[in-house]
Amino acid sequence: MAARAKGGENPRAVAVSVITRVMQEGQSLSTLLPHSFHSLAPERRALAQELCYGTLRWAPRLQAFLERLLDKPLKAKESDVQSLLLLGLYQLACMEIPAHAAVSETVAVTALLNKGWAKGLVNAVLRRFLREREALEAKAAQDPVAATAHPAWLLALLQQAWPQEWQGIVDANNRRPPMALRVNRSRTSRADYLQALQAEGLAAEPSVHAPDALVLERPVNVEQLPGFERGEVSVQDCAAQLAALLVAPQPGMRVLDACAAPGGKTGHLLEICSDIELIALDIEKKRLARVEENLARLGLKARLIAADAASPAWWDGTPFDRILLDAPCSASGVIRRHPDIKLLRHGEDIPRLVALQAAILETLWTMLRPGGVLVYATCSVLPQENAGQLANFLANHDDAKERPVEAGWGQRAEVGRQILPDQDRMDGFYYACIEKTGGD
Repeated sequence: MAARAKGGENPRAVAVSVITRVMQEGQSLSTLLPHSFHSLAPERRALAQELCYGTLRWAPRLQAFLERLLDKPLKAKESDVQSLLLLGLYQLACMEIPAHAAVSETVAVTALLNKGWAKGLVNAVLRRFLREREALEAKAAQDPVAATAHPAWLLALLQQAWPQEWQGIVDANNRRPPMALRVNRSRTSRADYLQALQAEGLAAEPSVHAPDALVLERPVNVEQLPGFERGEVSVQDCAAQLAALLVAPQPGMRVLDACAAPGGKTGHLLEICSDIELIALDIEKKRLARVEENLARLGLKARLIAADAASPAWWDGTPFDRILLDAPCSASGVIRRHPDIKLLRHGEDIPRLVALQAAILETLWTMLRPGGVLVYATCSVLPQENAGQLANFLANHDDAKERPVEAGWGQRAEVGRQILPDQDRMDGFYYACIEKTGGD
């Protein structure tokens, strides 16, 4: 118990626990992190977060190193030791921690894991990496998976979809994302909030394309943001902020926000126009609690429904003027923000997601009034989830026509517009607007 208690206060031990649960249990960082760092002091929390994100971001390359450094693979029951080795290699290969400190601190975690037998192994592997680093990195550069730190299936899809841009996409995926804010226009202005940030010594610049967005020079804890608890600002990427602008809610409209959790776009819709009837729909009741929390902080209200968007069972039969479908997708456009996607997603997931998107589109289309508009959004860069999905939908629906998005952001696709990761400092997103014909 004593070792476990000490481990709870050790940022490396906490990071090993998180990394192991991602890699072995398939849990996501966004699910694990809010509950994993409570025992850590703020400065230790920052180190643990860097170790979690960085180790998973570079995991395909670090795993290639480890395969060459181990004489034989570790047994499955030693998954925590494997995570510790990857974490140690990340410190040596990517961080500015002095090598001797990184090695000794990482070796010390074996005792906290009750894996004293691994002390010599961890020490030997990390010191061997330091001796053979140049040769190991040269070898990794010849292996596409290790060189790009992307799984083979995803790399193949990116190269196929973006033959000229794929290298830039993987490079962007491997960079740390900026922290973007959405200023609540119903409470303050972007110019005034920028001044409030500057008064706190926080530098930021306005987004080129999202009129409510500011991009911070460096990320900070939300507690440091002036007016955060009063609902003056939220954390949301600039590309995600384009959704509510495309929906363009007007007073009196009935609006559906489908697949709404965690509620960033829900809040933005109401900040733009609170005089709407807004229903926020999500399949997971637990995730809707996040929507409720976010709306409460903003002082806003919507009707929340936990139900499957692919089934009409929840619908009362009254059509919607606008529907925002933030479709479940590969999240291939936000890997820089969620590096665990490289490990949690698999090639066979894509056809399943494409089928689910099509099923949800079919169902929601019946709920849109003639003359209404459906805004389809994903945080994906894969055409089969985006322009391909919408082209197929338009080909099979005589009452659907594209309302072209004329904008200075992203690039025109066969249908809709595609933003690639880090274009104008935005995440990778896709948007299309489809109008239902037959209205006024």
